[in-house]
Amino acid sequence: MKITDLKCTILGGYPVVRIKTDAGIEGFGQAERSKPYLKSNVLFYRDAILGEDPTDVERVLLKIRRFGAFKPWGSAISAIEVALWDIAGKAAGVPIYKLLGGKIRDKVRVYNGNIRFPMAGQTPQDYAENMAKMKERPEGFSIIKQGIAFHSGMVREVPDFFYSEVRTGMRYPNYGLLTERGLNLMVECVAAMKDVLGDEVGLALDCGPGLTVPDAIRFAKAVEPLNVMWLEDMITGDYTPHVSAELYREVTRATSTPIHTGEQIYLRQNFKELIETRAVSIIGPDPLDIGGIAELKWVAEYADLHGIMMAPHGTLDGLLGLAALVQVSAALPQNYIAFEYPTAEDWWYDIVEGLPDPIVKNSHIDVWDAPGLGITFNVKEAKKHLTAGDGDFFD
Repeated sequence: MKITDLKCTILGGYPVVRIKTDAGIEGFGQAERSKPYLKSNVLFYRDAILGEDPTDVERVLLKIRRFGAFKPWGSAISAIEVALWDIAGKAAGVPIYKLLGGKIRDKVRVYNGNIRFPMAGQTPQDYAENMAKMKERPEGFSIIKQGIAFHSGMVREVPDFFYSEVRTGMRYPNYGLLTERGLNLMVECVAAMKDVLGDEVGLALDCGPGLTVPDAIRFAKAVEPLNVMWLEDMITGDYTPHVSAELYREVTRATSTPIHTGEQIYLRQNFKELIETRAVSIIGPDPLDIGGIAELKWVAEYADLHGIMMAPHGTLDGLLGLAALVQVSAALPQNYIAFEYPTAEDWWYDIVEGLPDPIVKNSHIDVWDAPGLGITFNVKEAKKHLTAGDGDFFD
């Protein structure tokens, strides 16, 4: 079997990859909805993989992986890798998890870091009311993640929240030392959310990037009695092209509150210091950024050897990303906690077939057994949503 074409379209804001073969088997992959500019990045790799056997996934990736990097380039590599595994599974007639060593769980736990209700304000009461709405979701989430600090409206809406001027711009531009008022407000909001959730639902917090090490330590120690699941991306995070393991290690060693990072990191090499120095308690790579399904599994296993837990990112990964997360999570070691459940616009559920209905029951997704990713496009319906100039994407 040989690769005959690599195509990319922007479908409802999501870059979608299609790899064609001379055997008539095709594979699909997807990048996050926040990257509608990624088409040219994907097509940059086309000539390098034409003529290769797509079922030799690692061999194909060796040709292009070194040309990836932290967001966005690694996202293009990741989408291609997922499409290759989709083909490999279809060619073998098995779900992808079978090619990863088989599943160790029949259902995978997911958490809510994506389904949101507008915040009325930035007071403890506002956070409590918002959390109550999420707790009542029909998915029955056992873990809910909420944004706080620099990953929330606090930086803009709370006067004198921190000592630096508020900056505007692309994706979390602020950084600085918190005021005592700002730190106290954060702790009060966490306490208010925990009052709502009790010990029935775990609370995780997306905190940055932007906190200083002293503030990260103060905050982590202040919420120790509240037993939060983790504090995520306090120092680095979204679109940060460096790991800063030595800074995270300072925080982790100073508190019993679990510290989490990893969604923006590309490749196993960039997790090496985080894991080997036990700089964090939990890592959260995204299969659509780390370099794909197999790369995420390798990192999960290496983390498990070092006593570090795994909670993969996925909020903007769409339905193809959801399928990839289900497949790899079924085969992850026992350090797996849950992955961040991605959703999509309503019409996506009309053009993708093979998902369970409902998808989430009691915070879990049953692992399906169809070959490859286990989902397919309703091409007739999907064509209605193609962008101008991409009408031949499914041809």
